[in-house]
Amino acid sequence: MIKKDRMFYRFSLYGFLKNLRFFGPFIILIFTDNGLSYFQIGLLYSIRDLATNILEIPTGVYADAFGRRRSMVMAFLAYIAAFVIFYAFGDFYIYALAMILFAAGEAFRSGTHKALILEYLKINNMQDLKVAYYGRTRSASQFGSAVNSLIAAGLVFYSGGYEYMFIASTIPYVLDLINLATYPKELDGELKRIRKGAVLEQVKVTLKAFGGIFTNLQAMRAILNSASFSAVFKTTKDYLQPILAVLALSLPIFISLADAKREAVIIGVVYFGVYLLTSYASRHAGEFSERFENIAQAVNVSFLFGAGFLFLAGVTTWLNVALISVVVFLGFYVLQNLRRPINVGVISDQISHEVMASGLSVESQFTTLLVAVFSPLMGVLADTLGVGVALTIFGAGMLLLFGVVRIRVVR
Repeated sequence: MIKKDRMFYRFSLYGFLKNLRFFGPFIILIFTDNGLSYFQIGLLYSIRDLATNILEIPTGVYADAFGRRRSMVMAFLAYIAAFVIFYAFGDFYIYALAMILFAAGEAFRSGTHKALILEYLKINNMQDLKVAYYGRTRSASQFGSAVNSLIAAGLVFYSGGYEYMFIASTIPYVLDLINLATYPKELDGELKRIRKGAVLEQVKVTLKAFGGIFTNLQAMRAILNSASFSAVFKTTKDYLQPILAVLALSLPIFISLADAKREAVIIGVVYFGVYLLTSYASRHAGEFSERFENIAQAVNVSFLFGAGFLFLAGVTTWLNVALISVVVFLGFYVLQNLRRPINVGVISDQISHEVMASGLSVESQFTTLLVAVFSPLMGVLADTLGVGVALTIFGAGMLLLFGVVRIRVVR
C-alpha cells in the first residue's frame, strides 16, 4: 500500500504546479497577436527542441555532480526567466532567447524529478511500489493540466486579452521553486565528481548508441514509426487553437462578449475536455492494444487512423467546417496518448533490454530532429496556403510515409 506521507504530497504538488502553464492553451494565438507569422512560430519551436537536446548532456552531468535538487532549482529559474522575457518583449529574436532559456529548463528538469522520487523510494524501501507511486503522483500533473485550461480561460476572460498569461505563469513556478528547493538533502543521492572530458565522453556514448540502432532494420522501423507520428503531432497540435478561435466566433453564444473572451470560454472548455480524454486514453492503452492480433498491428492501424484524422481535420478546416475539424483533431490527441505506451512496448520487442535506454534516446533524438524540420515547414504552408491546407498536406504526407515506417510482424 502506498504511504501517503508528507513527501508524497510534495511530489504531487510539484507535478500540479509544473503544469500550470497558463499560456499553453493560447500559445499560438499569443504569438500571432504579437505579430509573429506561423513560420516564425515554427522556428521558435525548432529552437526550443534543438536547444533542449543539445543541453541535455551538460545538464545531466551537472545534476550528477551538484545534485538533483539544484538541477531542479536551475530548471525553474530558467523557466521563470523565460516567462518574464516573453511577457516583457514582443520581438522574434528576443523570443528566440526566451525559447533557449525555456529549453534549458526542460533539459535541467528532464528525468531529474523521477530520479528524486526513485531515490526517496529506495531510502524508504518502497522500490516495489515505484509504478503505482509514480502513477499516483503523475495523476496530479494530469489534473494540473485540466485545471490549467480553466484558470487560463478565466484569466483571458477577465483581462480581455492574452498579455498577462506568461507573467501569471511565474506565480505557480515560484511556488514550485520553493517546494523543490526545500526537498530533503538526502534525495540528491551520491554526488559524482566532474571528471575532465565528462561531457565529451557522454557525447561519444550517445553517438555510439545512435549509430548502433541503424544496424537493426526492424528496430529502425519501430523507432521511425513512433518518432514520425510524435513529431507530426508536436508540430500540428497547437494549430487546434486558431481553429477553436474560428469556432468560438461562429457559434451563436456569448455574442455580447468581446472576441477574446468568447475564444477563451470555448478554448478553455475544449482543452479541459482534451486533458480528461488523453488522461483516460493513457490509462487504457493496454486494453486498446489487446483488441488487435498483435502489438505491431495496433501501432500500424493507429498510425493510419492518426494520418486520416489529421487529413480530415485539415480538409474540414479548409472548408470552414470548424466543429468537425475540432472533433477529429481531438481524435488525433487521443491517439497520440494511446500510442505512446504501445510504441515503447514495440521498441522494447525489437531491441535488447541492455540497450533499451539507448533505443528510446534515439527515438527522442529523431523526434526532435523531425520537429525541427516540420515546424518551420508547417509555418510556411500555413502562412502561404492557410492552416487547413497545411494540415491536409501533413496528413497526406503521413499516409505516404506509412509505407516506409510500417512495422513488419515477424512470424
